[in-house]
Amino acid sequence: MAILDQPTPPRAGTRPPVLRVRGLDVRFTPPGRPAVIAATGVDLDVHPGELVALLGESGSGKTVTARAVMGIQDAAAVVTADELSLSGTSLLTLDEGARRQVRGERMSMVLQDALSSLNPVLTIGDQIGEVFRVHRGLSRKAARARAVELLDLVGIARPGQRVDDYPHQFSGGMRQRILIAMAIALEPELLIADEPTTALDVTVQAQILRLLDDLRRRLDMAVLLITHDIGVVTEVADRLAVMYRGVVVEQGDADAVFAAPRAAYTRQLLGSAPVPAPARVLPPATPAAAGDGPADDVVLRATGITRVFHTGSRLSRTSVRAVGGVDLTLRRGETLAVVGESGSGKSTLARILVGLESADEGTVTFRGTDVTRRTHGRRRTARAGIPMVFQDPYTSLDPRMRVRDVVAEPMAVRRTGTRAERYERVAEVLGLVGLGADAMDRFAHQFSGGQRQRIGIARALVRDPDVLVCDEPVSALDVTIQAQVVDLLVEIQERLGVGIVFISHDLSVVQNLAHRVLVMHHGLEVETGDVGQIFARPREQYTRELLASIPPLTRAERGKLTGARPAA
Repeated sequence: MAILDQPTPPRAGTRPPVLRVRGLDVRFTPPGRPAVIAATGVDLDVHPGELVALLGESGSGKTVTARAVMGIQDAAAVVTADELSLSGTSLLTLDEGARRQVRGERMSMVLQDALSSLNPVLTIGDQIGEVFRVHRGLSRKAARARAVELLDLVGIARPGQRVDDYPHQFSGGMRQRILIAMAIALEPELLIADEPTTALDVTVQAQILRLLDDLRRRLDMAVLLITHDIGVVTEVADRLAVMYRGVVVEQGDADAVFAAPRAAYTRQLLGSAPVPAPARVLPPATPAAAGDGPADDVVLRATGITRVFHTGSRLSRTSVRAVGGVDLTLRRGETLAVVGESGSGKSTLARILVGLESADEGTVTFRGTDVTRRTHGRRRTARAGIPMVFQDPYTSLDPRMRVRDVVAEPMAVRRTGTRAERYERVAEVLGLVGLGADAMDRFAHQFSGGQRQRIGIARALVRDPDVLVCDEPVSALDVTIQAQVVDLLVEIQERLGVGIVFISHDLSVVQNLAHRVLVMHHGLEVETGDVGQIFARPREQYTRELLASIPPLTRAERGKLTGARPAA
């Protein structure tokens, strides 16, 4: 029977579990070094048609546990368990060939990064069809037909045409749908989804959650969802297991855990979720003394910013408007959030503001001076030093340089002060972001993700800027670390009066951080207003759709994104 023709199966919580794990241990034993315990004593059940969320921060052992279940762990890993079974079949006693067959047909896994998981030189149809050719012996034509059916099932428009496209021709959300199509191709009993929505915008995240929820109900499939996103868990999970430092510290019915968490770590984790705070209100603008600057404290203004990118040859040139006529104003001590989906032009606008991109039209005024014109190939803003905090703290810091030199580099490039004076300033700003002077002699890879982002913020603050541009600075961080970085930005702003342009697609973070919000869509400015007005009384339909895609904060709102009935 074709997948699309299957009736919706009944939900049954009393049936035997599809996945049963008892006493799972995963240890890494590098040569000549002590063993590292990544997971220990893990007990877990997932029933047919049930979605169990495995929640925890990075390094808690979630992915290691999932990979041990799949049998794709690192070669240095030693996996033991009292029981590890799939629908009664012990996975521990299978040889590699039999385990591979089970992994292909009865359980599958969706990884986080769709772009690196798909083969860039094969069409989507070939990649999905390969599953049917290898495991079902179908002809190329029959496999292609099944691939079209699966693309339609996961919501890819015009599947008969798109089946012959390559991965780079799809958006991030579509690529994630394609991975899910490949994972459910053989109608597995168990689907493991490892952070499938972490890198996606809020609207695309809602679509993927809706898809997973629909598929597990229609296919009566057990789903183990690995995530650190509490909003995702709130929306779709039937049961919840919380991991911390390799140990499951609490698990049970999701409603019960959310209502009365027993473990201290669970309470801390749930308490880190961004809960809407009263709207931040700026103090009245202070009149400036004659000659000291504008009376309204405006430090950055952009007017009519337009940027068009051209691709292809002269004979077949394609033009894409990244930003079209956007205006913004930033006051000292204010946070202006620029929000929208991927492709809305947010990051291009940010790069124009700091001088990394040039605008085709419009002007940028920094501290009352027009800095739009390039001088010797560089924008004056680049020379003046509007710093940027980047999204990925792993790749934005030079791994070859010690922290003292990474942070001091903006001063060294501009030959500001002596070396001793620069290092004195580095120690000062590291203290400002909550890192001790002992951090100066270490390398970036010796810090956690949240600490690396603090180093990035310190680097941006080292020259005492009036404006700070932050491009998705918390999207790659766990929820507890997100809260720390957001609190840090608020504290720095209150102490230094710096104006912040905060680029984000996470509206829950924006609601707690911003004073004003600029909404962008397809390169255009949709609406601008105070954060309270935008969230409570949005004027435009697109803004309302964007806000409706925010994952629920409480279990009482469950079903908001998926359309499922709220939990009783």
